[in-house]
Amino acid sequence: MIGKSLPKPLRVNLLFHWLGCVVAWITGWRVEGEFPDIPKFVVIVAPHTSNWDLPTAVMLSFVVRIHGSWMAKHTIFWPPLSWILRGLGGFPIERTGHHGVVKQAVDEFARRDIMLLALAPEGTRSRTEYWKSGFYQIALHARVPVVPCYLDYSRKLGCITAPITLTGNIKTDMDKLRAVYATAIPRYPELQGPVCLKNEEDASLLNSPQ
Repeated sequence: MIGKSLPKPLRVNLLFHWLGCVVAWITGWRVEGEFPDIPKFVVIVAPHTSNWDLPTAVMLSFVVRIHGSWMAKHTIFWPPLSWILRGLGGFPIERTGHHGVVKQAVDEFARRDIMLLALAPEGTRSRTEYWKSGFYQIALHARVPVVPCYLDYSRKLGCITAPITLTGNIKTDMDKLRAVYATAIPRYPELQGPVCLKNEEDASLLNSPQ
């Protein structure tokens, strides 16, 4: 299985793996590609046009035995719920005051020896003309590659593509992502927006997060 080559903390247990395989077999979904055998990276999943994207992505993550991390508001991390959320890969982020989300995520990468952070750069299932730049800033400043993934509903295929190391040349890096997602067929194609940041000439994205 794909997940066997991953560091152990990134692998879900066999029960969830078998559950994911059964559900994938029943629904006809399959996975193409492999996650890199490296300890830290950011996974971006796009396009996001349906409520079915999340459960489908989770199911396929069980198939490949991947156990990722994700961010959520710190206010929901109270016992005993916090124990469950952390067990599922969540970690708290403060979105108020002087706390920068990007910096907190970068600090979390620095704190851990092994980490996969999953993000949906569109931030909504409605059509949007721009991606949020957080994924780019986090990967760049944490010095970890980006692994683009997508769900192709036309073929019931979860696609894991090759990792991309960001260079700091925003347009060049985004051109690589545009090439990856050019063939993605979401559940609702009419809700799929372009693969771009609001201002790809904005050099402030390269500044260290405060």
